[in-house]
Amino acid sequence: MFKAVIIDDENFSRELLSNLLLKYCKSIQLIGEADSVKSGFELLSEVNPDVVFLDIQMQDGTGFDLLEKIIDVHFKIIFVTSHDQYAIRAFKYNVMDFLLKPIHPDRLISAVNKLQKDFTLDLKNKIEVLINNKNSIEKIALPASDGIRLVKINEIVRCVSDSNYTTFNLSNGEKVLVSKTLKEYEDILSQMRFYRIHKSHLINLNFVEKYIQGEGGYVIMEDGSEVEVSRRRKEEFLTILLNK
Repeated sequence: MFKAVIIDDENFSRELLSNLLLKYCKSIQLIGEADSVKSGFELLSEVNPDVVFLDIQMQDGTGFDLLEKIIDVHFKIIFVTSHDQYAIRAFKYNVMDFLLKPIHPDRLISAVNKLQKDFTLDLKNKIEVLINNKNSIEKIALPASDGIRLVKINEIVRCVSDSNYTTFNLSNGEKVLVSKTLKEYEDILSQMRFYRIHKSHLINLNFVEKYIQGEGGYVIMEDGSEVEVSRRRKEEFLTILLNK
């Protein structure tokens, strides 16, 4: 089951797509809708979808404007629009598919099938990463600019997202930049005492030195860095921290 949101400023279009998904795409669970760039950004800050059905031309901007506001685009994108002149630009964002209105059920089904295949491939790749590290599970392979770095997991203090890149901050002060999203490493490291306390930060709980109270609060890591805690993740984080 894939969690999905629809962002489109036309109420009729949202209702039509929602009905088509319900009728033809049983693997899609709709978890939210938004009608503008502003409300779309707010929605994506609160929920964690697998796929976003995104209109391009909206009242307060474009779908591209929305994507540029998001630090870590970890979801798949299917553009749904009446404006086919945007197709080339859309594919520069590595979108899954580009559906023209009015949406034909067969094209929608095809897009969702493509989504299924892509997620299956992602899972296969993640399993291969673990298999490649089976003889040295305390290390993780990082595809750096100069080759592949094998880094000890217990030396990773925190991982920082920068669009489609992730910077690994190590306990010796070294930084390793890799061209993969933070989401990909969250799926692997969350099983090894790492927690994503903010949309741009995944931290090693073993390096937390102190938590400072606040609206969301922030943590001080052993390397002296201060990392903000997201308000919506605060309660879960403190529960995990206290049961450390």
